[in-house]
Amino acid sequence: MATPGQTTSTVAKELRTVIVTGASSGIGAYCARALKAEGWRVFATARKPADIAVLEADGLEAFYLDYREPESIAALVEAVLERTGGTLDALFNNGAYAQPGAVEDLPVAALREQFEANFFGWHDLTRRVMPVMRRQGHGRLVHCSSILGLAPVRFRGAYSASKHAIEGLMLCMRQELDGSGIHLSLIEPGPVTSKIASNGLPWFLKNIDVEKSVHRADYQAQLARLQAGGSVSKLKPGPEVVHKALRHALLSQRPRPHYVVTVPAKIGAALKRILPASMLYRVLARRA
Repeated sequence: MATPGQTTSTVAKELRTVIVTGASSGIGAYCARALKAEGWRVFATARKPADIAVLEADGLEAFYLDYREPESIAALVEAVLERTGGTLDALFNNGAYAQPGAVEDLPVAALREQFEANFFGWHDLTRRVMPVMRRQGHGRLVHCSSILGLAPVRFRGAYSASKHAIEGLMLCMRQELDGSGIHLSLIEPGPVTSKIASNGLPWFLKNIDVEKSVHRADYQAQLARLQAGGSVSKLKPGPEVVHKALRHALLSQRPRPHYVVTVPAKIGAALKRILPASMLYRVLARRA
């Protein structure tokens, strides 16, 4: 689908190559396929061979990537640039997981691993494509952050911290890219239909000692929701809402710094602007 005054072929010619990470399910899977349908050449990544095979069966060029493995990041960029002749128009950093647990119960190792996947790996991949975009004089960098990077809630400290870090790092980078022809945007979704809740369950069981925690009762309620695949809400849309924001960030002549997506996220961002801090955090605590 092209914007007014543009054909799909015109869009594809202007920005035709994109890396989409975390494409095994949820937001990444939907966006990779939607962009391909719109004329993009999509390089999609996943960790499991079965997921890579599914992506390839759908006509996507798929690669292994684990943000915690720098060698896989280097191999991805090398393979993509070999296929494109050394060019790349866009990067959508999306792959991530959420480590649940109260901050006082988080082992340092768990927090380090969360940042390897959600922060350091994103930075590594971004830096590796920067020389290409600098040389071209154009490019789009889009990072799927979270409303929790703006308005954190209890028991999501590790994930919220990783998203706060992405917000700070990449907003500095956005300023540093001024005048370069390279544009950077952050998408900040609220709850979206995905597997992030169920994918966080193994990390919870691995790193959090439920029985010894003062938060045991809260954990048991959280655990029941995680085992059920996350909370259910009529306000939780599908990943198409993120694709809409991503499309604008990739194609607009003036992409926004922030794309706050979903009704709960917009409410959270609004409350942060208008409520006194002490009241805001009481409200957020009740929603955790």
